[in-house]
Amino acid sequence: MGLEETLTKDLTAAMKARDAVRTSVLRMAKAALKNREIEKGAALDDAEVVKALQGLVKQREDSAEQYARAARPELAEKERAEITVLQGYLPAGVSAAEIEAAVAQAVEATGAASPKDMGKVMKAAMAALAASGKVVDGKLVNAAARKKLGG
Repeated sequence: MGLEETLTKDLTAAMKARDAVRTSVLRMAKAALKNREIEKGAALDDAEVVKALQGLVKQREDSAEQYARAARPELAEKERAEITVLQGYLPAGVSAAEIEAAVAQAVEATGAASPKDMGKVMKAAMAALAASGKVVDGKLVNAAARKKLGG
């Protein structure tokens, strides 16, 4: 069963269980996936579904951060609850150690020596981490690269 079918099945279960938060999040995810499908003009494969869900998580993280800065903790908490539901459908993320190793390997492979070489390092590190099939947060990779390059 594909990821999209799992979302549909779980949406039905959440509706039957009267789980308002989960129902709301899954409906929003299904709508976003349907929009992506319409844009593409064809059915989405699991990799595209994961990418779309990652985008939704990223949006929720940004919103939660903005709500927290605006002293709206109830809205920030709502966004974090939505993130938790969405992350249940994503593959495991890369660990900090894996990021550090990929950045070190990228620095060595590209011969990077200064923050000016950040683009080369990021490209190589992101490619290596994406090949693992795990969820990669570009901000974490960027932070690790800056630390390694002294920027």
